[in-house]
Amino acid sequence: MATVIHPPRDPNTLSNYNNWVSTHITANFDILFEHKKLVGNVVHKLKSITDAESTDIILDTNHVDIGDVKVDGRVSHWELLPRLEPYGAALKIKLPQGVKLNEIIEVDISVKTTDNCTALQWLTPAQTSNKKHPYMFSQCQAIHARSIFPCQDTPDVKSTIDFNITSPLPVIASGLPVRGIIENPQSDGKALYRFHQQLPIPSYLFALASGDISEATIGPRSVVATSPDKLRECQWELEADTETFINAIEKIVYPYAWGEYNVLILPPSFPYGGMENPIFTFATPSIISKDRENVDVIAHELAHSWSGNLVTNASWEHFWLNEGWTTYLERRILAAVHGEPYRHFSAIIGWKSLADSVEHFGHDHPFTKLVTDLKGKDPDDAFSSIPYEKGFNFLFHLENLVGKDKFDRFIPHYFTKFKGKSLDSYEFKATILDFFQSDPECSKLLNNLDWDVWYYAPGLPPKPQFDTSLVDVVYELSRKWKSLPDSSFQPQPTDIEGLTANQIVVLLEQILLFERPLSPELSRVLGHVYGLAKSENIEVANLYCQVGLRAGDETVYKPTAELLSRIGRMKFVRPLYRNLQKVNRPLAIDTFEKNKDFYHPICRAMVEKDLFGKRE
Repeated sequence: MATVIHPPRDPNTLSNYNNWVSTHITANFDILFEHKKLVGNVVHKLKSITDAESTDIILDTNHVDIGDVKVDGRVSHWELLPRLEPYGAALKIKLPQGVKLNEIIEVDISVKTTDNCTALQWLTPAQTSNKKHPYMFSQCQAIHARSIFPCQDTPDVKSTIDFNITSPLPVIASGLPVRGIIENPQSDGKALYRFHQQLPIPSYLFALASGDISEATIGPRSVVATSPDKLRECQWELEADTETFINAIEKIVYPYAWGEYNVLILPPSFPYGGMENPIFTFATPSIISKDRENVDVIAHELAHSWSGNLVTNASWEHFWLNEGWTTYLERRILAAVHGEPYRHFSAIIGWKSLADSVEHFGHDHPFTKLVTDLKGKDPDDAFSSIPYEKGFNFLFHLENLVGKDKFDRFIPHYFTKFKGKSLDSYEFKATILDFFQSDPECSKLLNNLDWDVWYYAPGLPPKPQFDTSLVDVVYELSRKWKSLPDSSFQPQPTDIEGLTANQIVVLLEQILLFERPLSPELSRVLGHVYGLAKSENIEVANLYCQVGLRAGDETVYKPTAELLSRIGRMKFVRPLYRNLQKVNRPLAIDTFEKNKDFYHPICRAMVEKDLFGKRE
């Protein structure tokens, strides 16, 4: 039988996971801060899933050093196949004899990460908040786990995991800590940290972090972990809402399945708002705004505990099944806690983000489709707010089509049917059509829906009728700014009294939409009179900088460069660089060169493409 190297469901893996599936992974790693490497071995329990007796195992790897490979305790022949960009070099392991259907073998691979590992970021003490110790963290989504260890790097395969991690500093992983089992295997001050992930997870949810980390309680089943000097402010930011959010979503879907829900606040170079690693959400410090205004990120990452982590997109071409559902559930949480108008308010902010992404790619670009074609492509290149917001708007459209009460009955059905599984958009369609088959009215509406347009049409979807009650006051204020300098409007601090930071965000987004930018003088007035130039809320600060850059206000150039040296979250970094280079490209290039080692490899690569064009 010829080995099939490209399984049809996921074009972004080289593994032959249609012949084998990894059912359990044991990861044994020593964290070597001085060498910026993980060294150890991984053990896969692989089950044969084909009638033909399989003699080859093919796993994903990308820039890892492999020592020996043992199959059921015996040294086995292996080779790295020629590299196939952007997916790396497949590891081919030759078995001495065929393995029958449903038989399990154990494959033990000794491995070291290299300087070219794209999943790990190593920070010097100077790059941390208290400047005392080095720090390491992983970011494996979408296809970066293969740069840590050979694996079936596809969301279509899920494994339980045991972590045995040795480090001189505290360790966090995407499993439940095995409490009380911290040993000193060596005399050099290193300790062994153990974690167990009892629910099967895909490779992109494999997560590790190690550094000067302390923990504090933020709820009956939750802790926050972060640098000791930041612990109290992080605890204050999260303790009011975390359990409230969990209780809200449990009523919408079903009880939380993972035991603990914890949050690790990472150093500022973390490239995303949050990463939904099970047990421990990894989150950006930019959510710690000292006003509890940016904790919506936690509602989003918590929602991933159901959509993404339990029910997973089968490939990154169907990423909206992870992110569209999660954004939908996040906003349902916010509605339960703050009221239905707040859900619409959040969706209005999201629509602006969607429009920006479509504008960036171009209205006809294939990456603006809900279901994308990623054959031969790097999923990171397609990453944007589109699967989040276009996916949300599709689910919101379905909710309005069948009615909220009926859609609410579908939600737990969907998450029960696919619990622990991966699915694609075609299975989603079949599932909702089947669920409403016994309801003639809903069935007719769903069957008459133009699914192909929603799935495959590029550009913006139809805009829903949102409740604008929380944004009307902001829209009115933005109209006054738009009338300047031709009107008698004189900005006063009282203009924004009583407005939340998120309402200020909408105001700034509206100003960014003006066909005629503000003058440099008016931009400075905006920052001075409303205090925006000194805002500690980065959602506000970054948008104020964008307004100033668009206005050509030279007084924001230096603050923009300073902001880019403090934060590595791509949501802020990429638009700021794009706008800065339009008005002062030398400063943009200089700022990037000074800070590129501060950024995570994923962020650094994306900004390089923004500034210098697509690299070959």
